[in-house]
Amino acid sequence: MSHTVEIISVGTELLLGNILNSDARDLSRELSGLGLNVLYQSVVGDNPGRLKAAVELARSRADVLITTGGLGPTCDDLTKQTLAEVFGRELVFHPECAEDIRCFFARMGKEMTENNLQQAYLPAGCAVLSNAWGTAPGCAFEAAGTYVVMLPGPPSECLPMFKERAVPWLSRLSEGVIRSRTLRVFGMGESAVEALFRDRMNQLQNPTLAPYAKEGEVELRVTAKAATAEEADALIAPVEAEVRALLDDLVYGADVSGLEQVVLEGARDRGLTLGTAESCTGGLIAKRITDVPGAASVFKGGIVSYHCEVKAGVLGVSQALLDEKGAVCAEVAREMALGARRVLGCDLAVAVTGVAGPDPDERGNPVGLVFTALAAPDGCWVKKLNLASQAARRDRTRNLAANHALDMVRRWLAGLNPEKDCKEAEG
Repeated sequence: MSHTVEIISVGTELLLGNILNSDARDLSRELSGLGLNVLYQSVVGDNPGRLKAAVELARSRADVLITTGGLGPTCDDLTKQTLAEVFGRELVFHPECAEDIRCFFARMGKEMTENNLQQAYLPAGCAVLSNAWGTAPGCAFEAAGTYVVMLPGPPSECLPMFKERAVPWLSRLSEGVIRSRTLRVFGMGESAVEALFRDRMNQLQNPTLAPYAKEGEVELRVTAKAATAEEADALIAPVEAEVRALLDDLVYGADVSGLEQVVLEGARDRGLTLGTAESCTGGLIAKRITDVPGAASVFKGGIVSYHCEVKAGVLGVSQALLDEKGAVCAEVAREMALGARRVLGCDLAVAVTGVAGPDPDERGNPVGLVFTALAAPDGCWVKKLNLASQAARRDRTRNLAANHALDMVRRWLAGLNPEKDCKEAEG
Protein backbone atom coordinates (compact mmCIF):
# COMPACT_ATOMS: atom_id res chain seq x y z
CA MET A 1 0.00 0.00 0.00
CA SER A 2 1.26 3.46 -0.90
CA HIS A 3 0.87 5.93 1.96
CA THR A 4 0.03 9.60 1.53
CA VAL A 5 0.83 12.36 3.99
CA GLU A 6 -0.70 15.67 4.97
CA ILE A 7 1.17 18.07 7.23
CA ILE A 8 -1.06 20.36 9.31
CA SER A 9 0.77 23.31 10.82
CA VAL A 10 -1.11 24.87 13.71
CA GLY A 11 -0.60 28.47 14.81
CA THR A 12 -2.23 31.83 14.18
CA GLU A 13 1.24 33.37 14.02
CA LEU A 14 1.88 31.35 10.85
CA LEU A 15 -1.23 32.73 9.17
CA LEU A 16 -0.29 36.29 10.15
CA GLY A 17 3.13 35.83 8.61
CA ASN A 18 4.89 36.58 11.89
CA ILE A 19 7.05 33.48 11.56
CA LEU A 20 8.13 31.31 8.64
CA ASN A 21 6.65 27.83 8.43
CA SER A 22 9.99 26.03 8.29
CA ASP A 23 8.53 22.93 9.98
CA ALA A 24 6.53 21.93 6.90
CA ARG A 25 9.56 22.37 4.67
CA ASP A 26 11.85 20.36 6.95
CA LEU A 27 9.34 17.54 7.49
CA SER A 28 8.60 17.26 3.77
CA ARG A 29 12.28 16.72 3.07
CA GLU A 30 12.58 14.09 5.78
CA LEU A 31 9.42 12.27 4.73
CA SER A 32 10.67 12.04 1.15
CA GLY A 33 13.69 10.21 2.46
CA LEU A 34 11.34 7.67 4.05
CA GLY A 35 9.52 7.13 0.77
CA LEU A 36 6.34 8.75 2.12
CA ASN A 37 4.61 11.08 -0.32
CA VAL A 38 3.54 14.47 1.05
CA LEU A 39 0.52 15.44 -1.04
CA TYR A 40 -0.86 18.30 1.06
CA GLN A 41 0.27 20.96 3.51
CA SER A 42 -2.26 22.95 5.53
CA VAL A 43 -1.95 25.88 7.93
CA VAL A 44 -4.70 26.60 10.44
CA GLY A 45 -4.96 29.06 13.30
CA ASP A 46 -5.41 28.35 17.01
CA ASN A 47 -9.13 27.72 16.69
CA PRO A 48 -10.58 24.32 17.63
CA GLY A 49 -13.44 24.49 15.13
CA ARG A 50 -11.25 25.29 12.17
CA LEU A 51 -8.61 22.81 13.28
CA LYS A 52 -11.22 20.08 13.55
CA ALA A 53 -12.44 20.85 10.02
CA ALA A 54 -8.85 20.77 8.74
CA VAL A 55 -8.23 17.39 10.35
CA GLU A 56 -11.46 15.93 8.98
CA LEU A 57 -10.51 17.09 5.49
CA ALA A 58 -6.98 15.76 5.87
CA ARG A 59 -8.09 12.29 6.95
CA SER A 60 -10.37 12.13 3.90
CA ARG A 61 -7.45 12.52 1.49
CA ALA A 62 -4.38 11.20 3.33
CA ASP A 63 -3.73 8.28 5.64
CA VAL A 64 -0.79 9.82 7.50
CA LEU A 65 -1.46 13.08 9.36
CA ILE A 66 1.39 14.99 10.96
CA THR A 67 0.63 18.08 13.02
CA THR A 68 3.09 20.67 14.26
CA GLY A 69 2.34 23.17 17.00
CA GLY A 70 -0.36 23.59 19.60
CA LEU A 71 1.10 21.19 22.20
CA GLY A 72 2.21 23.80 24.73
CA PRO A 73 0.77 24.78 28.13
CA THR A 74 -1.25 27.88 27.20
CA CYS A 75 -4.98 28.17 26.59
CA ASP A 76 -4.56 28.41 22.81
CA ASP A 77 -2.59 25.15 22.61
CA LEU A 78 -5.49 22.93 21.55
CA THR A 79 -4.06 20.44 19.06
CA LYS A 80 -4.15 17.39 21.36
CA GLN A 81 -7.66 18.12 22.61
CA THR A 82 -8.99 18.63 19.10
CA LEU A 83 -7.40 15.52 17.59
CA ALA A 84 -8.41 13.42 20.58
CA GLU A 85 -12.00 14.50 19.96
CA VAL A 86 -11.83 13.82 16.22
CA PHE A 87 -10.43 10.31 16.74
CA GLY A 88 -12.52 9.50 19.81
CA ARG A 89 -9.67 9.20 22.29
CA GLU A 90 -9.57 10.31 25.91
CA LEU A 91 -6.63 12.39 27.13
CA VAL A 92 -4.68 10.48 29.78
CA PHE A 93 -2.11 11.84 32.25
CA HIS A 94 1.39 10.39 31.80
CA PRO A 95 3.44 10.69 35.01
CA GLU A 96 6.72 10.02 33.20
CA CYS A 97 6.08 13.00 30.93
CA ALA A 98 5.32 15.18 33.94
CA GLU A 99 8.63 14.16 35.49
CA ASP A 100 10.46 14.98 32.27
CA ILE A 101 8.89 18.45 32.29
CA ARG A 102 9.89 19.05 35.92
CA CYS A 103 13.45 17.94 35.18
CA PHE A 104 13.64 20.24 32.17
CA PHE A 105 12.78 23.29 34.27
CA ALA A 106 15.21 22.18 36.97
CA ARG A 107 18.03 21.94 34.41
CA MET A 108 17.17 25.41 33.14
CA GLY A 109 17.13 26.78 36.69
CA LYS A 110 13.58 28.08 36.26
CA GLU A 111 10.46 27.72 38.33
CA MET A 112 7.76 25.57 36.71
CA THR A 113 4.17 26.82 36.71
CA GLU A 114 1.49 24.18 37.13
CA ASN A 115 -0.06 24.79 33.70
CA ASN A 116 3.02 23.14 32.18
CA LEU A 117 1.73 19.79 33.41
CA GLN A 118 -1.10 20.05 30.88
CA GLN A 119 1.52 18.93 28.38
CA ALA A 120 1.67 15.53 30.11
CA TYR A 121 -1.89 14.70 28.98
CA LEU A 122 -1.84 12.63 25.78
CA PRO A 123 -4.38 10.54 23.82
CA ALA A 124 -5.06 7.12 25.35
CA GLY A 125 -3.08 4.29 23.79
CA CYS A 126 -0.62 6.54 21.99
CA ALA A 127 3.11 6.07 21.65
CA VAL A 128 4.78 8.86 23.62
CA LEU A 129 7.43 10.81 21.72
CA SER A 130 9.61 12.23 24.48
CA ASN A 131 11.03 15.70 24.05
CA ALA A 132 14.68 16.15 25.01
CA TRP A 133 14.75 19.62 23.41
CA GLY A 134 11.82 21.29 25.15
CA THR A 135 8.86 20.62 27.42
CA ALA A 136 6.00 19.43 25.19
CA PRO A 137 6.07 15.69 24.41
CA GLY A 138 4.69 14.52 21.09
CA CYS A 139 2.69 11.39 20.40
CA ALA A 140 1.71 8.94 17.67
CA PHE A 141 -1.19 6.53 17.21
CA GLU A 142 -3.19 4.65 14.61
CA ALA A 143 -6.97 4.99 14.38
CA ALA A 144 -9.13 3.25 11.77
CA GLY A 145 -6.36 3.13 9.18
CA THR A 146 -5.14 6.68 9.81
CA TYR A 147 -1.68 7.22 11.28
CA VAL A 148 -1.36 10.35 13.40
CA VAL A 149 1.84 12.04 14.62
CA MET A 150 1.78 15.20 16.75
CA LEU A 151 4.94 17.27 17.13
CA PRO A 152 5.69 20.59 18.88
CA GLY A 153 5.97 23.72 16.77
CA PRO A 154 9.35 25.29 17.60
CA PRO A 155 11.75 24.23 14.80
CA SER A 156 14.51 23.51 17.33
CA GLU A 157 12.21 20.84 18.81
CA CYS A 158 10.15 19.73 15.81
CA LEU A 159 12.91 18.53 13.49
CA PRO A 160 15.05 16.64 16.03
CA MET A 161 11.94 15.05 17.52
CA PHE A 162 10.85 13.92 14.10
CA LYS A 163 14.25 12.41 13.32
CA GLU A 164 14.85 10.79 16.70
CA ARG A 165 11.31 9.88 17.81
CA ALA A 166 8.84 9.87 14.92
CA VAL A 167 10.98 8.23 12.24
CA PRO A 168 11.31 4.91 14.11
CA TRP A 169 7.52 4.84 14.52
CA LEU A 170 6.85 5.78 10.88
CA SER A 171 9.51 3.52 9.36
CA ARG A 172 7.09 0.57 9.30
CA LEU A 173 5.05 2.48 6.69
CA SER A 174 7.99 3.05 4.37
CA GLU A 175 7.93 1.22 1.06
CA GLY A 176 11.30 2.40 -0.12
CA VAL A 177 13.20 5.65 -0.19
CA ILE A 178 13.11 8.83 -2.23
CA ARG A 179 16.51 10.35 -2.91
CA SER A 180 17.38 13.64 -4.58
CA ARG A 181 20.57 15.09 -5.95
CA THR A 182 20.58 18.86 -6.50
CA LEU A 183 23.02 20.25 -9.07
CA ARG A 184 23.72 23.97 -8.74
CA VAL A 185 24.19 25.87 -12.01
CA PHE A 186 25.63 29.35 -12.51
CA GLY A 187 26.09 30.86 -15.95
CA MET A 188 22.81 29.95 -17.65
CA GLY A 189 19.31 31.22 -16.95
CA GLU A 190 16.33 29.04 -16.03
CA SER A 191 14.61 29.36 -19.42
CA ALA A 192 17.77 28.32 -21.27
CA VAL A 193 18.32 25.38 -18.91
CA GLU A 194 14.70 24.28 -19.29
CA ALA A 195 14.90 24.49 -23.09
CA LEU A 196 18.10 22.45 -23.12
CA PHE A 197 16.63 19.64 -21.01
CA ARG A 198 12.92 19.84 -21.91
CA ASP A 199 12.75 16.69 -24.02
CA ARG A 200 14.81 14.71 -21.54
CA MET A 201 12.68 15.85 -18.61
CA ASN A 202 9.53 14.75 -20.45
CA GLN A 203 11.04 11.31 -21.10
CA LEU A 204 12.20 10.62 -17.56
CA GLN A 205 9.87 8.98 -15.04
CA ASN A 206 12.16 7.46 -12.42
CA PRO A 207 14.33 9.32 -11.83
CA THR A 208 12.83 12.69 -12.63
CA LEU A 209 14.67 15.88 -13.56
CA ALA A 210 13.31 19.33 -12.69
CA PRO A 211 14.72 22.89 -12.77
CA TYR A 212 14.22 25.43 -9.97
CA ALA A 213 15.09 29.10 -10.32
CA LYS A 214 17.11 30.64 -7.50
CA GLU A 215 18.44 34.19 -7.08
CA GLY A 216 20.70 34.51 -10.11
CA GLU A 217 21.22 30.79 -10.61
CA VAL A 218 19.39 27.52 -11.30
CA GLU A 219 19.00 24.24 -9.47
CA LEU A 220 18.54 20.99 -11.37
CA ARG A 221 17.11 18.32 -9.09
CA VAL A 222 17.32 14.62 -9.95
CA THR A 223 14.92 12.54 -7.83
CA ALA A 224 14.57 8.76 -7.73
CA LYS A 225 12.44 6.31 -5.76
CA ALA A 226 13.68 2.79 -5.05
CA ALA A 227 13.68 0.06 -2.44
CA THR A 228 17.01 1.19 -0.98
CA ALA A 229 19.12 4.33 -0.95
CA GLU A 230 21.82 2.54 -2.95
CA GLU A 231 19.37 1.62 -5.70
CA ALA A 232 18.01 5.15 -5.83
CA ASP A 233 21.53 6.60 -6.08
CA ALA A 234 22.27 4.18 -8.92
CA LEU A 235 19.27 5.55 -10.82
CA ILE A 236 20.39 9.14 -10.23
CA ALA A 237 24.03 8.69 -11.27
CA PRO A 238 23.64 8.43 -15.09
CA VAL A 239 21.25 11.39 -15.22
CA GLU A 240 23.66 13.49 -13.18
CA ALA A 241 26.47 12.50 -15.53
CA GLU A 242 24.34 13.52 -18.51
CA VAL A 243 23.64 16.94 -16.99
CA ARG A 244 27.28 17.54 -16.20
CA ALA A 245 28.33 16.53 -19.70
CA LEU A 246 25.96 19.08 -21.27
CA LEU A 247 26.57 21.97 -18.87
CA ASP A 248 30.26 21.30 -18.17
CA ASP A 249 31.77 23.93 -15.85
CA LEU A 250 28.45 25.74 -15.38
CA VAL A 251 27.65 23.08 -12.76
CA TYR A 252 29.50 24.34 -9.73
CA GLY A 253 28.43 21.79 -7.14
CA ALA A 254 26.00 19.10 -6.02
CA ASP A 255 24.02 19.23 -2.78
CA VAL A 256 25.84 22.40 -1.70
CA SER A 257 24.38 25.50 -0.05
CA GLY A 258 25.78 27.93 -2.61
CA LEU A 259 28.83 29.34 -4.34
CA GLU A 260 30.25 30.49 -1.01
CA GLN A 261 30.47 26.91 0.27
CA VAL A 262 32.27 25.74 -2.87
CA VAL A 263 34.70 28.67 -2.66
CA LEU A 264 35.49 28.04 0.99
CA GLU A 265 35.98 24.32 0.52
CA GLY A 266 38.12 24.87 -2.56
CA ALA A 267 40.34 27.40 -0.81
CA ARG A 268 40.63 25.24 2.31
CA ASP A 269 41.64 22.21 0.24
CA ARG A 270 44.45 24.22 -1.30
CA GLY A 271 45.52 25.90 1.93
CA LEU A 272 44.64 29.38 0.66
CA THR A 273 43.14 32.39 2.43
CA LEU A 274 40.53 34.80 1.11
CA GLY A 275 39.55 38.44 1.61
CA THR A 276 37.03 40.88 0.15
CA ALA A 277 36.77 44.53 -0.81
CA GLU A 278 33.19 45.63 -1.42
CA SER A 279 31.50 48.82 -2.47
CA CYS A 280 27.99 48.40 -3.92
CA THR A 281 27.49 45.00 -2.24
CA GLY A 282 28.07 46.55 1.18
CA GLY A 283 29.61 43.48 2.80
CA LEU A 284 27.19 40.95 1.33
CA ILE A 285 29.97 38.70 0.00
CA ALA A 286 31.69 38.66 3.38
CA LYS A 287 28.38 37.85 5.07
CA ARG A 288 27.67 34.95 2.73
CA ILE A 289 31.15 33.56 3.28
CA THR A 290 30.96 33.83 7.07
CA ASP A 291 27.52 32.22 7.09
CA VAL A 292 29.28 28.96 6.19
CA PRO A 293 30.53 27.02 9.25
CA GLY A 294 34.31 26.85 9.37
CA ALA A 295 34.83 30.08 7.40
CA ALA A 296 37.44 31.29 9.89
CA SER A 297 39.99 28.80 8.56
CA VAL A 298 39.94 30.55 5.17
CA PHE A 299 38.45 34.04 5.42
CA LYS A 300 40.87 36.75 6.61
CA GLY A 301 38.38 39.63 6.54
CA GLY A 302 36.51 42.13 4.42
CA ILE A 303 36.69 45.87 3.76
CA VAL A 304 33.48 47.73 2.92
CA SER A 305 34.91 50.67 1.00
CA TYR A 306 31.63 52.37 0.26
CA HIS A 307 33.14 55.87 0.06
CA CYS A 308 35.98 56.89 -2.21
CA GLU A 309 37.97 58.12 0.81
CA VAL A 310 38.08 54.52 2.07
CA LYS A 311 38.97 53.16 -1.35
CA ALA A 312 41.95 55.53 -1.45
CA GLY A 313 42.91 55.68 2.23
CA VAL A 314 42.51 52.01 3.17
CA LEU A 315 42.81 50.05 -0.06
CA GLY A 316 45.29 52.38 -1.73
CA VAL A 317 43.24 53.06 -4.85
CA SER A 318 44.80 55.95 -6.77
CA GLN A 319 43.08 59.25 -5.96
CA ALA A 320 43.96 60.49 -9.42
CA LEU A 321 42.18 57.47 -10.91
CA LEU A 322 39.11 58.07 -8.75
CA ASP A 323 39.06 61.74 -9.74
CA GLU A 324 39.39 60.93 -13.41
CA LYS A 325 37.08 57.92 -13.83
CA GLY A 326 35.06 57.69 -10.64
CA ALA A 327 34.53 54.66 -8.44
CA VAL A 328 32.75 52.50 -11.02
CA CYS A 329 35.29 51.30 -13.56
CA ALA A 330 37.50 48.33 -14.28
CA GLU A 331 40.67 50.04 -13.09
CA VAL A 332 39.21 50.82 -9.65
CA ALA A 333 37.92 47.27 -9.25
CA ARG A 334 41.40 45.97 -10.05
CA GLU A 335 43.11 48.28 -7.54
CA MET A 336 40.50 47.41 -4.88
CA ALA A 337 41.24 43.70 -5.26
CA LEU A 338 45.01 44.21 -5.24
CA GLY A 339 44.71 46.54 -2.25
CA ALA A 340 42.60 44.08 -0.29
CA ARG A 341 45.08 41.30 -0.96
CA ARG A 342 47.90 43.51 0.32
CA VAL A 343 46.10 44.99 3.35
CA LEU A 344 44.50 41.74 4.52
CA GLY A 345 47.53 39.58 3.77
CA CYS A 346 45.41 36.98 1.97
CA ASP A 347 46.16 34.76 -1.00
CA LEU A 348 42.98 35.63 -2.89
CA ALA A 349 40.97 38.86 -2.79
CA VAL A 350 37.77 39.59 -4.62
CA ALA A 351 36.39 43.11 -5.15
CA VAL A 352 33.12 44.62 -6.35
CA THR A 353 32.23 48.16 -7.36
CA GLY A 354 29.12 49.26 -9.21
CA VAL A 355 25.76 51.01 -9.27
CA ALA A 356 23.12 49.12 -7.30
CA GLY A 357 20.39 51.69 -7.90
CA PRO A 358 17.69 52.73 -7.86
CA ASP A 359 19.27 55.73 -9.65
CA PRO A 360 22.37 56.20 -11.83
CA ASP A 361 25.47 57.45 -10.01
CA GLU A 362 26.76 61.03 -10.07
CA ARG A 363 28.75 60.35 -13.26
CA GLY A 364 25.74 58.97 -15.10
CA ASN A 365 26.73 55.31 -14.90
CA PRO A 366 23.57 53.25 -15.30
CA VAL A 367 21.99 51.07 -12.66
CA GLY A 368 23.36 47.56 -12.93
CA LEU A 369 26.82 48.49 -14.19
CA VAL A 370 29.15 46.43 -11.98
CA PHE A 371 32.82 45.48 -12.09
CA THR A 372 34.15 42.48 -10.19
CA ALA A 373 37.84 41.69 -9.79
CA LEU A 374 39.93 38.85 -8.46
CA ALA A 375 43.52 39.26 -7.28
CA ALA A 376 45.49 36.01 -6.99
CA PRO A 377 49.17 35.03 -6.75
CA ASP A 378 49.38 34.64 -10.53
CA GLY A 379 47.48 37.70 -11.70
CA CYS A 380 44.43 39.92 -11.47
CA TRP A 381 41.24 39.59 -13.52
CA VAL A 382 38.32 41.97 -13.99
CA LYS A 383 34.80 41.38 -15.31
CA LYS A 384 32.37 44.03 -16.51
CA LEU A 385 28.72 43.21 -15.86
CA ASN A 386 25.55 44.88 -17.07
CA LEU A 387 22.86 43.66 -14.71
CA ALA A 388 20.30 46.36 -15.49
CA SER A 389 17.85 44.26 -17.52
CA GLN A 390 17.65 41.59 -14.84
CA ALA A 391 18.20 43.63 -11.70
CA ALA A 392 14.96 45.52 -11.26
CA ARG A 393 15.60 45.71 -7.52
CA ARG A 394 18.57 47.03 -5.62
CA ASP A 395 18.90 43.84 -3.58
CA ARG A 396 18.84 41.73 -6.74
CA THR A 397 21.66 43.78 -8.27
CA ARG A 398 23.75 43.21 -5.16
CA ASN A 399 23.02 39.48 -5.04
CA LEU A 400 23.88 39.01 -8.70
CA ALA A 401 27.11 40.96 -8.28
CA ALA A 402 28.05 38.79 -5.29
CA ASN A 403 27.33 35.64 -7.30
CA HIS A 404 29.61 36.76 -10.12
CA ALA A 405 32.40 37.70 -7.70
CA LEU A 406 32.23 34.33 -5.93
CA ASP A 407 32.09 32.54 -9.27
CA MET A 408 35.34 34.23 -10.30
CA VAL A 409 37.02 32.76 -7.22
CA ARG A 410 35.40 29.38 -7.81
CA ARG A 411 36.67 29.30 -11.39
CA TRP A 412 40.22 30.25 -10.45
CA LEU A 413 40.30 27.55 -7.77
CA ALA A 414 39.14 24.99 -10.34
CA GLY A 415 41.75 26.04 -12.89
CA LEU A 416 39.17 27.72 -15.13
CA ASN A 417 39.06 31.17 -16.69
CA PRO A 418 37.87 33.61 -13.97
CA GLU A 419 36.68 36.10 -16.60
CA LYS A 420 34.40 33.71 -18.45
CA ASP A 421 31.37 35.60 -19.75
CA CYS A 422 28.27 34.55 -17.81
CA LYS A 423 25.69 36.95 -19.25
CA GLU A 424 23.04 34.24 -19.12
CA ALA A 425 23.52 33.85 -15.37
CA GLU A 426 21.24 36.75 -14.55
CA GLY A 427 18.25 35.53 -16.52
